Amino acid sequence: MNRNVAQTGAFLGLLALASGCVACRQASALAGELDIPTATVKQADLQLQVETTGALRTKETRVIAAPSIGGGTLQIIKLARFGAQVQKGDVVLEFDPSEQEYNLAQNRSDLLQAEQEIAKSKADAAVQAAEDQTALLKAKYDVRRAELEVSKNELVSKIDAQKNVLALDEAKRALTQLEQDIRSHSASNKAALAISEEKRNKARLAMNQAEENIKKMRITAPIDGLVVIEGNRDASGGFFFTGMTLPDYHVGDQVNPGSSIAEVIDVSHLELYAQVGENDRSNLKLGQSVDAQIYALPGEHFTGKVETVGGATSHEFWDDNSTHKFDVTILLDKRDPRLRPGFAARLTIRGDKLSHAVSIPGEAVFEREGKKIVYCKRSRGFETQEVKVRALSGGRAVLEGLQPGTVVALVNPEARASEKAKAGSSGPALGPGAK
Repeated sequence: MNRNVAQTGAFLGLLALASGCVACRQASALAGELDIPTATVKQADLQLQVETTGALRTKETRVIAAPSIGGGTLQIIKLARFGAQVQKGDVVLEFDPSEQEYNLAQNRSDLLQAEQEIAKSKADAAVQAAEDQTALLKAKYDVRRAELEVSKNELVSKIDAQKNVLALDEAKRALTQLEQDIRSHSASNKAALAISEEKRNKARLAMNQAEENIKKMRITAPIDGLVVIEGNRDASGGFFFTGMTLPDYHVGDQVNPGSSIAEVIDVSHLELYAQVGENDRSNLKLGQSVDAQIYALPGEHFTGKVETVGGATSHEFWDDNSTHKFDVTILLDKRDPRLRPGFAARLTIRGDKLSHAVSIPGEAVFEREGKKIVYCKRSRGFETQEVKVRALSGGRAVLEGLQPGTVVALVNPEARASEKAKAGSSGPALGPGAK
């Protein structure tokens, strides 16, 4: 039994020795065998810089659209070429006015007919009024004559007297009926005249609308600028999806009323638009100087100033990048006629100057459990230390929590050690027949 206890103790001792050897080997590997690249923490005056890419865009643009006119599609008969320089008032787009000209002629004919109907209604009313006036005078005369006959009833027989009374009643009834008919004729004539006048007003309104539509067939530039032709969505039946290439509008195309055909963009007032990450947002202020390199104009140097910095993040729901972006606009210091909207640019925004800033290369900062850490080199290996990143500028991270002269790892030593251990544990494969 004592022998078994001794053997067990010896076995455990061998295991402990082996574990110690492995631990020593890992520590040694961290210190030397892994060949970890390092950098030294520096303290010096530093100017913050934010580097990003952006694009030129215009501050003012106007859409040239087909007029909203009912009656079907419109045909383009004139369209300025893509990129043409136009002045305010120049014709950019023109449509075939044939249909509107036909409508104008038809409405003009309806207007003339309505005016003739009005003249006829007035003439008929005048004739009717004259006839009614004559009949009224006759009816009044008949009543007066019947009244005179009734006044003689004392001198005539009873039968004749009764006849005179009946004649007077009939004359009065005829006068009353005639007066009602005259009022009816007057109302009827006024109604007929009102209908004719309404026809005239409707025809005149339609004629004015047709004239206005003809004017809308010619669309002029609302501002000075360049013409940009848009894709013809009408050619695809109104359907459009991301990545789909649409042909430009051309002379002869049929378009729907209200369709956007082109744009006139003001190239005299261009600005650079860019986006920056959350870490760079705190380093940006209005009025900071910007150096811009336009890719389309190599060798040229442009400068500007930060005009606006977005206060809220822009993040599209389909964007897989979880990092929020902030919009930045930059106004160039001078105009250049060679610049065009859409030109891409490399931007360097010069921020504040920091005195005695402590910094390391940005790749030396790692993240663990939501905290920023660095791997500081010690006598026996690398140790983690939490730090606070004040800013990122020019590939360097400005920190708090590190002493100048500290040596830090540029790669993750733990990940390198794990890779080294895996590579060492996998020996060469045994060939067939090996024992």
